[in-house]
Amino acid sequence: MKILILQGSPRANGNTTWMAEEYKKAAEAAGHEVTLVNVSRKKIAGCLACEYCHGKGEGACVQKDDMQEIYPLLAEAEVLVLASPIYYFTLSAQIQAPIQRFYSLMKPANVKKTALLLSSYSPGVYDAAIAEYKLIAGFCGYEDTGIVTAFLDEQKTDETKQKIVGLVNKL
Repeated sequence: MKILILQGSPRANGNTTWMAEEYKKAAEAAGHEVTLVNVSRKKIAGCLACEYCHGKGEGACVQKDDMQEIYPLLAEAEVLVLASPIYYFTLSAQIQAPIQRFYSLMKPANVKKTALLLSSYSPGVYDAAIAEYKLIAGFCGYEDTGIVTAFLDEQKTDETKQKIVGLVNKL
């Protein structure tokens, strides 16, 4: 399967980055084709709600930024993995922008399955991010293969790595 991981942490050696890379390693070891994009290193603006994409744009966003690199990857992906740290009780702004820009597509057409990877330094802060993820997956009709969260002492551990491998095994 073709897998696209959108990683939304600006910390190059952070916990979310580690989780995304572990998912990539496990998926490649299982024979999948994986593209990992650190969207926090891209210039991607949020949706303008201008409706250009659903009028004159015929599905194309009016904004010409680094999201143009992501759209072709979304068009080919069969699995979409979102990886984000929790910033103030929800997904990071860096991953929110590309998610908002899915609007021009309504939903990435070939995606069938999704997964969510979350890290934080605070306990009990995952609910809003998980609720948003489930709303998106449900709206798009995607099969949720699971969610892995990692709080402080769970980060960068063999136990968390095995949970991530478990998500890959559901593909």
